[in-house]
Amino acid sequence: MGLSKSFQLVLFVIFGLLLYRIYDLENKEMQLQGSLAIQNYSQHLNQMTEWNEDGEALYKELSKTFTFKFFQYIHSNDSELNYTFGSLAKSDDEFEDKIFKIELSDTKSFPDGRLQVRLSTQSVISTSFVNLEKAATLTIFAYLIIMISFAVLMAIHRRGIKYACDYIEQVPNLSFQAVETSRLRGSLKPIGLALEKSRMELKTSIDNFHKENNLLAKAANQDPVTGFSTRRRFNEHIKKISQSDKQQFGVLAIIKAAELSSINQLQGREAGDEYLSQIAACIRRAAAKFGINEYYRVSSSDFALFIQDITVKEAEKFLILLKGYLDEYAQTIEPDSIAHSGMVPFESNSDTHALLTLADTAVSIAQTSGPNRYHILEKFSGNEQLGDDHWKVTINELINRKGLKFFQQPILPCNNHVDVYRELYARFFNTEGSNLPTASVIAMSERHGLNVDLDKMIVVHTLQLLNANPSLTGNFGVNISASSALQEVFVSWLRDILSSHRTTSARLIFEVNESGMQKNVTASRRFVHEMHKVGAKVAIQQFGLGFSSFKFFREVKPDVIKLDSSYSEGIDQDNNNKFFVRMIVDISRRIGIKVIATGVERQDEKLTLEKMLVDGLQGYYIARPEIIAKTDK
Repeated sequence: MGLSKSFQLVLFVIFGLLLYRIYDLENKEMQLQGSLAIQNYSQHLNQMTEWNEDGEALYKELSKTFTFKFFQYIHSNDSELNYTFGSLAKSDDEFEDKIFKIELSDTKSFPDGRLQVRLSTQSVISTSFVNLEKAATLTIFAYLIIMISFAVLMAIHRRGIKYACDYIEQVPNLSFQAVETSRLRGSLKPIGLALEKSRMELKTSIDNFHKENNLLAKAANQDPVTGFSTRRRFNEHIKKISQSDKQQFGVLAIIKAAELSSINQLQGREAGDEYLSQIAACIRRAAAKFGINEYYRVSSSDFALFIQDITVKEAEKFLILLKGYLDEYAQTIEPDSIAHSGMVPFESNSDTHALLTLADTAVSIAQTSGPNRYHILEKFSGNEQLGDDHWKVTINELINRKGLKFFQQPILPCNNHVDVYRELYARFFNTEGSNLPTASVIAMSERHGLNVDLDKMIVVHTLQLLNANPSLTGNFGVNISASSALQEVFVSWLRDILSSHRTTSARLIFEVNESGMQKNVTASRRFVHEMHKVGAKVAIQQFGLGFSSFKFFREVKPDVIKLDSSYSEGIDQDNNNKFFVRMIVDISRRIGIKVIATGVERQDEKLTLEKMLVDGLQGYYIARPEIIAKTDK
C-alpha cells in the first residue's frame, strides 16, 4: 500500500474513533438526563394526592409537566376510571431516535390500580443530538480540510515525479530537451540536477557517435545504380523527423518510375539500370536549387527526397522542374511516360505510416493524370491515412449506397452554331455525409479493380437524374475512367443500358482521359463506335499531353476534344501554346471534331482563345461548378 493510501486510511481511522468517542460521551450524557427525567417524574407523581383515582384526571394533571408517548391507568374495580393514551409499541420515526437508543418507562402500583407510562425522549435526545451534530460537522470538516490539503500536496509531488519519469522515458528516444528544474523543487531538486547533468553528457557523447556513424553508414547504404541512399537510410531519416524535439516542417516527394518492368522485360536489365540512372539524374538536376544533399531509392522503382523548411507552394517549383526534365528525357526513348511524382507536407510530429500512405495516394492520383504528371496532397482528410484496405471497403460501400452527388459546369459556346453541353462532376461522400476526395476515390477504385462498378453507378445515376428531372434540358458530359472504356464487358453493358434510354443517351457525352485511351487504340475505337450506335458522343479530356495525340485522334475520331488546362494557362503570352492550339483547331475542323478549351481563368485567356476559333470555353472565369440541388430528386 502506498504512502498516500496509508495516510488516508490512518486519518480515516483516527477521525472515525474521534467521532465515535464524541458519540459515546453524548450517549452517556443522554442516559444520565433520562434517569433524571424518570426521577423527576416519580417525585412529581408521589406528591399528587387529589386525583380521586381517576385515570383521565391523573393524565391531564401530569401532562401539564410531562410529555407522554404512552399513558395507561387501570383501576382494579371500576373500569370507568381506566384511561389509556398513545401506544406502547416503539416508534422510530424520528432520526434522533435511531441514533440514540433510550427508553423512559415507569410502572407504579396503587392500592386500587396500576399506572404504566413512557415519557417522550425528545427533550432528552434533542440536546445531545444537537451537540453531536455540531461536533460531527466540525470533525468531518477538519477531516476534509486535511484530506484536500494532503491531496493537493501529493498532486504537486506526483507531477514532479511524473515529469522526471517522462523525461527519463524519453532518453532512449534521444530526446535532449532541457530539464525544467522549476518543476522539481524541494526534495526532488537533486533529481533535477542529476537529470540535467546526465542530459548534457549523454547529448555530447551521442552527437559525436552520430557524426562518426553517419560517415560510415552513408558509404555502406548507397544504391550502386543511382548513387542514392537505400531504404534503410530513408527509414532512419523519416523516423528521426517524426521523433524530433525540434519543430520541423517541409515536404516529402515520392517519384515512381513508370516503365521499369516493361524496359527490363523488353530491353534487358542494363537498359533498365540506364533508365533508372537517367531518372536519378533528372531528380538531381531539379533538386539542385533547393539545397538537397541526400536522395533515397526506397524500392526498385520508387525514389524519395525531403525538402526541409519549405512550403508546398514553394516546393511545387521542384515538381515543375522535374516534369520538364522527365519530358525531355521522354523524347529520347519510346515510352512517353517516364515517372510520376507525389508530394505531401510533413511536420516533426507527423505519423510515419500516414505520411507514406498519403504520399503513395498522391502518386496514384498522378498516374491517372497523364505522362510524367505530379500531384500534391496538402492535408489529411481522414481517409488517405487508413490505407488501401480502408479505401477498398469505402469504395465498395460507396457503390452499394450510391453515395454521390453531381455538380455541373457549363461550357460557353464561342459561336451560335456550336451545340455545347454542361459537364457533370461526380462528388462522393461517406456514410457521415463528409465529402471524399474525388481524385483519390477514382485512383483507388482503379487500384482495386472497382472502377467498372464505380463507372456503372455514375452512368445509372446520371440516367436517373435526367429522366426524373424534365427541367434539366440540353446535353450533359459524364466522366468515366479510360480503363473502363477499354473493357469490352463494360462497353457492352453501357451499350445495352443506353439502348433502352435512346432519348436520354442522345444527350450524353462521355468524357474519357486521353492518356488512358492511348494504351489501346483498337479498344478506344470500338468504344467510340459503340457509343455512336446508341446516339451518345465521346469527348477526350486532357488532350495534348501525350506525344501520340495526333495519331490517336486521327484513328479514334472522337466527337469532342478538350484541351488540357495547361494550354489555356497564360496562352495570351505563350506563343508555343498558341501554335499548338491553332494547329489542333485547324486539324479538328477538317475532320469534324469540336475543340473545347478548359482551365480558362482570366479574361485575357478567354479573349485569346476566342480569336483562335475554339468551339467552346470552360473554366472558373466562365462559370464555377455548382451542385444540382434545386432539380436533383
